[in-house]
Amino acid sequence: MAEFAGTAALVAVVVGSGIMAADLSRDVGVRLLANSLATAAGLAVLIVILGPVSGAHFNPVVSVAAWVLTRRDAAPAVRGREVTAYVPAQVAGAIAGAVLANTMFGLPAVQISAHDRSAPHLLLGEVVATAGLIVVIFALTRQGRAALAPVAVGGYIGAAYWFTSSTSFANPAVTLGRAFTDTFAGIAPASVPGFIAAQLAGAALGGLLLVLLYPNSRQPVSGSTYKAAADQPR
Repeated sequence: MAEFAGTAALVAVVVGSGIMAADLSRDVGVRLLANSLATAAGLAVLIVILGPVSGAHFNPVVSVAAWVLTRRDAAPAVRGREVTAYVPAQVAGAIAGAVLANTMFGLPAVQISAHDRSAPHLLLGEVVATAGLIVVIFALTRQGRAALAPVAVGGYIGAAYWFTSSTSFANPAVTLGRAFTDTFAGIAPASVPGFIAAQLAGAALGGLLLVLLYPNSRQPVSGSTYKAAADQPR
């Protein structure tokens, strides 16, 4: 339930703030600024609130990475059976969040986006965005500084809106959800497979970088697992 509700809220923030920004300004830069600030703040709050419940993954690649990177630990961050429950909840939540945002702003509840995002440079942006996200999340875990997770993850995503060409989706569930809104934050269904493939590649790259950067840090330094994005469900 936490993963469903958290992912739904996250997508509602992304889509809803995009709609509001587009209604208030014709300047694309202003729209992106409003969208990125709302997303960074909303994500940080959701991590604080739901981290102690489910780990606040809200993202299939984070759930899978948590399982792969800690599956041999004495106390793995997440187990395989939990990943198989998390991912469908995240996808369903993302779609529900897009529908909710559409409805709140008086648009048809379900729209199919016409926003093409298939260019190769955008896919490269998704690889970079997702790799960076994985490193940020699990480096905090291995440093034993989980308390910084809300600020660090929210800050990274807010920054990645601006330094990546794709505006940093970095999340397969969110990518699918955003296909259901033909607004500022939408993505055409035909562009979704490429984005998800790039995100999976980015997650693998991020995991490799993490292992290279922290080769002897299988367990968190302080003994506290990452409550915000890779914690054990309670």
